[in-house]
Parts: sequence; structure tokens; C-alpha cells
Amino acid sequence: QVQLVESGGGLVQPGGSLRLSCAASGNILLFNAMGWYRQAPGKERELVAGVSRGGSTNYADSVKGRFTVSRDNAKNTLYLQMNSLKPEDTAVYYCKGTTVVSAYWGQGTQVTVSS
Repeated sequence: QVQLVESGGGLVQPGGSLRLSCAASGNILLFNAMGWYRQAPGKERELVAGVSRGGSTNYADSVKGRFTVSRDNAKNTLYLQMNSLKPEDTAVYYCKGTTVVSAYWGQGTQVTVSS
């Protein structure tokens, strides 16, 4: 059973930056893909950014050009660099890892963008 633990959330002013980390208890190369999702109050969880085992990335239109997803296989860690943050980026951010048969979620980390 692989566990995913997110960190790096917090309160930031509009225009600021944060870097989220997702540490896996096992080898992240076991995952076909990994991604960051977010859920704002009253809204459905949505995909923010994803990266395949081969390194291909995809982003939600709302974050393109501002967020960058990356993975460090040696550290078994997934990252999300978030720049030019906006109030509408406020949400709980979740890490997800997907294998052929299972999906694993972290517990989430709160990101609040406010002045």
C-alpha cells in the first residue's frame, strides 16, 4: 500500500508563489501517471496538472503558463510549482497516483490566496 503525503500549502497573497510537494512511501515509477487535483468549497474536484511516467505533462487551461508539475523519481516526490497565484486558486490540493489497477490519493493540503 503506497501512501502519498502532500505538503507546502499555506496562505499567500495574490501574485505570490508556492511549491507543493507530494512524497510517496514507495517507488513512484510504479505509477502510470501522477497528478495534482484541487477542490474548492462547493465545487467538484478538478484536475490541475498531470505527468505520465514518461514525463508528458498536461494542465488545466486555468493554470497554463502559471503552474508547473514535475517529478523527482530519485526522491519519489511529485511537485507543483505555482506562480502568479490568484484568489480563484484557493482550494484543497490533492496528489494522486494511478496504477493499472488502483488509484491512490493523499490527504490534501490547503492553499489560500488572499490579501
